[in-house]
Amino acid sequence: MVAEDDERIPAAAARPSAFPATRLSVCEAVRSGDPAVRRVGWDALVEAYWKPVCRYVRLRWRADGEEAADLTQGFFARALEKEFFESFDPQRARFRTFLRVCLDGFVANVRQSAARLKRGGGAAPVALEPETAGAPLADGDLDACFHREWVRALFDAAIGDLRARCESEGKRQHFELFRKRDLEAAESDAPPSYDELARDSGLPVTQVTNLLAWARRALREAVLARLRALCASEQEFRDEARALLGFTPP
Repeated sequence: MVAEDDERIPAAAARPSAFPATRLSVCEAVRSGDPAVRRVGWDALVEAYWKPVCRYVRLRWRADGEEAADLTQGFFARALEKEFFESFDPQRARFRTFLRVCLDGFVANVRQSAARLKRGGGAAPVALEPETAGAPLADGDLDACFHREWVRALFDAAIGDLRARCESEGKRQHFELFRKRDLEAAESDAPPSYDELARDSGLPVTQVTNLLAWARRALREAVLARLRALCASEQEFRDEARALLGFTPP
């Protein structure tokens, strides 16, 4: 059994460098005729959607952690093999909505195959409904859950990009202040004040303010870069950015 949904994320999906560096969207990259571009697109797709897919499978299909990880891995492998996303039309739906439809079809087929094996003579019993906590969620709740996990994965990846950038540019103190003030603040009712950060770091308050402002701008840039690559059109990107960050990028 696995303890967490994301323990079995492929290593390639955890590398910030796997994400496209250009404005070519993941939706386009996974359908590219260039094998190198296609590979980068698939790595980026798995990185962005592994956790949301795994969490969704647990809730929608009431799978335990191990089965959810197996189904998630199987889905991405099958999608690559059978080119699930070749028929995606950005005029009809957001890519993540289309992906969810493909995912539900895949899991339904796996469950049906398991049911046939269970009914077959001499086959070992197959557990079709592993126990999970809580009652099944309604469709609207599932939509919200998938979107919430998608946003969380987006920001987690962008924070990883920020960390990597700070490391490469010699701005470790920028990230450390950001971590203490903004990241840990999400889990604390009393985040450190600017005065406390200044005292602990040996910097004047004005410099702490400037370093935090830089880190926040850099994170916003990282989020927008990731978001742009995940959107199938410029309008979708602008709509998503406005919903997530409260402004429309130029």
